[in-house]
Amino acid sequence: MTSLNCFHCGEPADGDPPITLELDGQQQHFCCQGCKAVCQTIHQEGLTGFYDFRTEPAVTPRELTRSELERLRELDHPLVQQSFVVPVKGGEEAQLLIGGITCAACIWLLENHMKQQPGVLSFTVNHTTQRARLVWAKDQARLSDLLIAIHELGYTARPYQADEAEQALKAEHRSMLIRLAVAGIGSFQSMMLAFPLYFELINDLSAEFIGYFRWFSLIVATPVVLYSARPFFRNARRDLMSRHLTMDVPVAIAIGLAFGASAWVTVFGGEEVYFESVCMFTFFLLLGRYVEVQARYRAGLTGNALAGFQPSVAALIREGEADIVPIHEVKADDVIRVRPGETLPVDGEIVSGESTLNEAALTGEYLPESRGPGDTVHAGSVNGENPLQVRVVRAGAQTRLSGILRVLDRVQAEKPPVARMADRIAGKFVGRVLILAPVVWIGWWLAGAHNAFDITLSVLVVTCPCALSLATPTAITSATVRLRKLGFLPTRGHTLESMNSIDTVVFDKTGTLTRGELSLTGSHTVGELDAETCQKIAAGLEKHSEHPIAKVFHDYSSVSITDVTNHLGGGLSGKYQGQPVFIGHQSFVASHTIAAAPDSQPTSGMQIWLATDQQWLASFQLDDRIRDDALNAVQALQQAGIQTILLSGDRSGHVQHVAGQLGIDQAIGEASPEEKLDVLEELRSNGHQVMMVGDGLNDLPSMAGAGISVAMGTAADLTQLKADAVLLNGQLYQLVEALKTSQQTRRIIRQNMVWAFAYNLCALPLAAAGLVSPWLAAIGMSASSLIVVLNALRLSRVPGRELPVTPAVGSASTA
Repeated sequence: MTSLNCFHCGEPADGDPPITLELDGQQQHFCCQGCKAVCQTIHQEGLTGFYDFRTEPAVTPRELTRSELERLRELDHPLVQQSFVVPVKGGEEAQLLIGGITCAACIWLLENHMKQQPGVLSFTVNHTTQRARLVWAKDQARLSDLLIAIHELGYTARPYQADEAEQALKAEHRSMLIRLAVAGIGSFQSMMLAFPLYFELINDLSAEFIGYFRWFSLIVATPVVLYSARPFFRNARRDLMSRHLTMDVPVAIAIGLAFGASAWVTVFGGEEVYFESVCMFTFFLLLGRYVEVQARYRAGLTGNALAGFQPSVAALIREGEADIVPIHEVKADDVIRVRPGETLPVDGEIVSGESTLNEAALTGEYLPESRGPGDTVHAGSVNGENPLQVRVVRAGAQTRLSGILRVLDRVQAEKPPVARMADRIAGKFVGRVLILAPVVWIGWWLAGAHNAFDITLSVLVVTCPCALSLATPTAITSATVRLRKLGFLPTRGHTLESMNSIDTVVFDKTGTLTRGELSLTGSHTVGELDAETCQKIAAGLEKHSEHPIAKVFHDYSSVSITDVTNHLGGGLSGKYQGQPVFIGHQSFVASHTIAAAPDSQPTSGMQIWLATDQQWLASFQLDDRIRDDALNAVQALQQAGIQTILLSGDRSGHVQHVAGQLGIDQAIGEASPEEKLDVLEELRSNGHQVMMVGDGLNDLPSMAGAGISVAMGTAADLTQLKADAVLLNGQLYQLVEALKTSQQTRRIIRQNMVWAFAYNLCALPLAAAGLVSPWLAAIGMSASSLIVVLNALRLSRVPGRELPVTPAVGSASTA
């Protein structure tokens, strides 16, 4: 039997069953799934010319050591996975921290490689934070097998932990600073030696003196190449082993060629040395990447620091005593203690204690909220002045804060079309440059130019597509950070891009423009007691009831009421200073008093009455208040040229009343979910780009029919899950800021893309024409990347002004 060799690496392909792949109509054999996956990735990217021009067999994917395998296998244990794996529809989801990523091309290779693995449902990597979201079918693949597939490509992967990620960023920051310092010192020293020779400031130098300058420059440049430039060589080696071109390949080639040629000339004699260009190229490239790392660290304030709001331990109450335990040991129905100043580690319900909670980590709202027994609280909230006991509902990766982090990662990892286009162009551009560089050298060498090598180096250096790869992901991440601080959380990658074209905003009423809960909007006395006394009597009666109507009075001061009786479907009765008093609907109160019922004035809300057995005392109007910032939000949208529509299932009269108070352009009431969807489809058919804002399950069909759907932070979980964005703090004015941010993001991405394309298109012919020296090419390439990153970072700044808030303009009925 003829022995078959692996098409990719040349090793024996004798597996049973055989591992094969059809390429260009021919069945090719492989020694392992790793070689097959790498070959398939190369073929799909259109880089199959590699197999035509290679001179040696490819390297097989890297083998892991036994200890590395054991550490990865430990991650399959259910107890270990509790801290970073959550169940999702169709499988399991894990947050991973990926090491070794240097550019968008690395992400392309990882994502395409992982999609080939059995059981992988989804794998996306965030370039800025270097975090990955992996969704896989647990019955088809083990987590460790998928992590091994990542390691075999030369990258590293481990569970994302906020403290570990922050430590890794700090270590990367410290290491890069040292490398940058070494390269900076080398650049300064080498330029100090080369400057007089460049500009002929020193004439008639002897050959021995020039040789001394060269040897000293070699000594200065060697630590720069061996230490500062080491990441470029390491990454280039990894990329070549995985047969995928990234920008580190031309960088490493340029540094290696320039240093090697200069060292040869120094030792054996020759015309030119390029030590100063090597040092400056390394310094400026490291400077650009240092700024990028700083941007990633700042973005971590939303990711790593936000995750840091979730403590790793909890005070678990057992037999009346609080024991400190790891958070992964806490389960549903446990009771924990949270002292003043501590951060809640779980989602739960307050069992005892009253305090204020700062929920800025969740909603972006910096003002603390009062919470007491029975109230729901979330991980990441900071307890104020009093201790609390909280019954656990969700812990670990199941909390709402963890869900927000997963959404952020997904949004920053999902690439809009312009980003995908930039990635494709960057990958192809590197391949073309590597072909063009030797062509340029041959052309100038045949022309007899003495500086052909200089020109080739300049071409390699000046055309690294760093700016092109950074143009979009840095802007998207900065914009997401800004929106998150404002309390507006995009949940889809297309949200930012799609909001640019919005010209119509459609609002639901109850729970969206209004608070979605009853409140006391007015009172009218008809008896001998004053309004304040009547209100206290009503509060004294209602504090004995948990009915939604009764809760309206729970925050008001009360008087002592005795012998309180709850009459189901009617109201409450009791005794105030020995006299019977009654509160409830007019018919209920009328049946318990001998006085004639007063005239009832029609109101837009609900009316309840207070009376004794002898006389009527007062009436109270209850209604759903309009949100404080609703009027400002609607006016700001209209000033921006955006049409506003109120679309509700409530009675038309009430809908028109609210629309009139807020100045909304059009109001439609008594609309069923199907009719709401018809309205939105009609708007879209007329060319309008629609944003729908709602909070209820009945809004799901219409939200699905809108171009962009926004759920209120108080909306049902399913509504938030299906929405394109969530308004965490319920401030409608942030819709205006979100639309402004979207427009600014689009503008900055366009600026970055235009700059990156223009720079590369202009720099390449200038370098190929010999008009750009290698050291100047290094400055130009690095400056291009710096401009892109700094321009994108402008998006992360949050406006420092207070939100305009107008007192409630009135009330609206709740349907």
